[in-house]
Parts: sequence; C-alpha cells; structure tokens
Amino acid sequence: MPTIRPSKALPATPWQAARAGDDYGATASPDWRSIDWRPHLRSVVIDGRTVNYVDYGGPGEPGLEPAVFVHGLGGCWQNWLENIPRAAAEGRRALALDLPGFGFSEMPSDEISISGYGRVVNSFCDQLDLGEVVLVGNSMGGFISAETAIQFPARVARVVLVSAAGVTTSDLRSRPIMAGARVVAAVATRTAAMSERVVRRRHVRHLVFNSFIRHPTRIRNELLYEITRGSGRPGFLDALRAIMDYDFRDRLPEIDCPTLIVWGTEDMLVPSSDADEFERLIPQSRKVIFRDTGHMAMLERPQTFNDCLMEFLAEEPSPAASEAEVEAAGGGSR
Repeated sequence: MPTIRPSKALPATPWQAARAGDDYGATASPDWRSIDWRPHLRSVVIDGRTVNYVDYGGPGEPGLEPAVFVHGLGGCWQNWLENIPRAAAEGRRALALDLPGFGFSEMPSDEISISGYGRVVNSFCDQLDLGEVVLVGNSMGGFISAETAIQFPARVARVVLVSAAGVTTSDLRSRPIMAGARVVAAVATRTAAMSERVVRRRHVRHLVFNSFIRHPTRIRNELLYEITRGSGRPGFLDALRAIMDYDFRDRLPEIDCPTLIVWGTEDMLVPSSDADEFERLIPQSRKVIFRDTGHMAMLERPQTFNDCLMEFLAEEPSPAASEAEVEAAGGGSR
C-alpha cells in the first residue's frame, strides 16, 4: 500500500513497549473515567451545520483564557479526554469540538479547507462568547490552530502545536497518496464499526494503532475505544486533500503569540524535524520533544504532557520566548 507519511521513523515492536517509561499510557489526574461526560455534551450551528462539542469546567476563573482543543485528521473531541480534566482543574473552561465532517458533527456546507476550518474555530469561539482563547491542536488540528492564530490574531492568546501538520505535509500532493488514503479511510470505517473487539485484542490493537501511537498496548482499552468511535467519518478524504493543498509556511512568522511546539521523536506521520521548522518560523516559540513517543503525545504521555501544557500557560509572556529544546523522557522527566 502506498505510504502517506514523510517520516523515517519506524514502528515499535510489541515487546519494546515495556521500556517506554512509567508515564507512558498512565492515566492522568484528574481521571477522565470518573467523569460523566453526557451533561457536558453540546452542539452549536455554524454556517447552517451542526457542530458537536464538549464544554467542561464551568465559566473558568477570571483572567484565565478558555482552552479550546482541536483534534487531527480522523479524530474527534475524545482525543483530548486525558487533557480536558486537567485544564478544568487548573481553573480554565475547557472545550473540544468535533470538526465539521468528523465525530458527530455534520459535513460543512462549503468545501473543506484549512482556512475554512480556521474560520469555523473562530466562529465557534464567537458563538460561545469565549473571547481570547488558548488553542491546543494535534496534527491537522495544529495546522488549523496555527491558521486561526494567523487569520484572527486577536482571538488567540497562546497556541500549542502537537505534531502539527502544515510543513512537510504540504509537499505530499500525489495520486498514489490519495489511493492509499482511500484504503486507510475504508479501514478506519471498518475499525470504528468493530472498535470494541479491536481494542480488546492485544496484537490486533498494535497493528491498527501503531502508525500513530508508539506503543498501543500500553494505552488503556477504554481510551482507545473512545478515540476509535470517531473514525471513518465522511470528512477524511476531503480534509486530507486540504492538508496537502495548503501551504502557509511563509505566513507562520505572523503568529505573534507565545507558542509551544510538542513532538514525539518516533512520530511516523509527521517527522520530528518539522518541529525545528515551526520553531524557526514562529517568533515566540519553543519546542518540547518527547522521546520514544509517536504522533499523539497528549494521550501517550498524558500526565507529562499536561504538566508541560500547564507550565506553559502559567508563564508570563515574553518577547524573547524562544528557548532551547527540552527533551521529555519516560518516567515523567523533561
């Protein structure tokens, strides 16, 4: 099958998972499983289409911007289950949406595009009267979060890019990739329909998830089940085209808010070298690199990720915010 990844990182074997460190796959505190999420599920109409989201943590403490979490390609709001409770516990209103065409949101009325998704995020914040926000985005969600910060600078107080698309992904325009992506989309649809059986079988779990999670057997079944429920939605192929068709590298220097760039050394979908380019192009940025981690640091090492996120949000803004790389290893050290 044609590859759709530019990274040279190789998949881990199941037996390597035992050496991933104590923080790998360890449920963060507060534990998302102790929360009844149903009362916090909402929907809003944007451009005539319903957008599903979760809203947790009440109004938030005065002076603390709401945190808006934006999932990646093939994802859903549940990709942030390990992170939303911590943001709320720190006094922030925490929200995560299903982008149009994903999760339980309707397809958008217009063609899917990264700039269009940026406008959706801004409209989402407008309708909920959120004011200035912190945007936290993974993969395509990082691409969208950065685009939102460029289009609507007054909206975004800070941005966190977790294995963000938008650098090498812009160089992947080809028919073989789209052919491979159709296979991926079909597999994702099948996996979503069989999600409970998939996550319970250890070896199947490794094969299904190891392209974006370094050690799937270390991730709790309940979490894998939740993130798999959003797979196979109709926006996948159009959103993949949008990622490949849009290049905003020349506009990244326009991001004028503090930016944290988080990556895994073993990201098989977006190479960790892209973190260097984001850091080079965004003035007030710095990066944190997690060793032995794949494409989804926020759920692979959730407690360590949450600590990084909260420390970043607590910092005083500085014009000279760029710092040297910090590596995050297993066992919770950075």
